[in-house]
Amino acid sequence: MKLIVEILLMGLAVFLGAKIVPGVQVDGYGSAIIAAVLIALANSTIGFILRLFTFPINFLTLGLMSFIITVLMILLVDYLMAGFNTTGFWAAALLAIVIALIKAVFGAIAGSDKD
Repeated sequence: MKLIVEILLMGLAVFLGAKIVPGVQVDGYGSAIIAAVLIALANSTIGFILRLFTFPINFLTLGLMSFIITVLMILLVDYLMAGFNTTGFWAAALLAIVIALIKAVFGAIAGSDKD
């Protein structure tokens, strides 16, 4: 159940981010959910491998390389998916920042799951 809620919230974050960021367009909430799942899958597979290879650079740049990899995964999903479009690197970078902020707000509202 928690996974479904996480997917729906990530889809909402992508949908709201597309409404906020100029240059990002999503056809609807369903496309936003699919884009969110694809971004998460790309980050957990290809992004993980890239982060392993770029660890020294990531260490030297204090995590900036990890952010760039996340932006590249958003651009990859843009390339693969018809209902999710960005105008370029800077729109995808701003979308990544907005999604992270929206997810932080969702996390603050939900609180912690300590039992």
